Amino acid sequence: MDPLYIKKINTVSGNDVWIVDGCRVREQHDMDFTNYGQHYGYPSFIPEHEFWIDEEGAPGEENYYIASMLKEHELMKNGTSYAEAHDAGNETEKALRDKSDAVMQAKLMGKDALLNKIHKKTLRHYESGPTAWRIDGELVRGLFFLDFTIGGHDKVYDFVPQNEIWIDDDVLEKELGFVLLHELHERNLMATGMDYAGAHTSANRIEFLCRRNPALLEEKMAIEEQQLQAVLRKG
Repeated sequence: MDPLYIKKINTVSGNDVWIVDGCRVREQHDMDFTNYGQHYGYPSFIPEHEFWIDEEGAPGEENYYIASMLKEHELMKNGTSYAEAHDAGNETEKALRDKSDAVMQAKLMGKDALLNKIHKKTLRHYESGPTAWRIDGELVRGLFFLDFTIGGHDKVYDFVPQNEIWIDDDVLEKELGFVLLHELHERNLMATGMDYAGAHTSANRIEFLCRRNPALLEEKMAIEEQQLQAVLRKG
């Protein structure tokens, strides 16, 4: 069996649902493959009757992803554009998440208590600069943004507090360094005035380079940390 496949967990409306090695997918096919995908969203590498879900570091969201993919797949199969089908899939997913105990309880929390719930672990702190956190990705998707995946920071998302970088707890340890490099590089560029699209493209390039050459990761991270200090000095 192709090593991309980890295990089959369901069959829905004739579509086999697979847990896949998202790290391999990102390295071999598409750097922007995130939590899940279906054939019509990724026709070049996901077979027609398969739904793929990235292996999660914190499992438990599979049913939300399946519901979203099922709606997307049905609409796109009949000619609906990806953008429209994705929006419809998101509506289906959000309706399910809104009913979850975790989201309903979180909505009753105050701001500080909620932030403490979202923050799970400090990954790295830069003096006078950002703190990188492992966060509860399920809560972030349920409360703020369904398409939050892998990582983000305060220069992109208004729900991320100032001077914070968030890394989804679904990210496996083997990818953590690459993701942190991506987010720090992207944030440094945006702090100097580059728009998100340009910064994200540049971050994808450096992340892909290090995924293919892991020995470069430490060197590239040191460069980004030096760049961060330069940004901070400029204010």
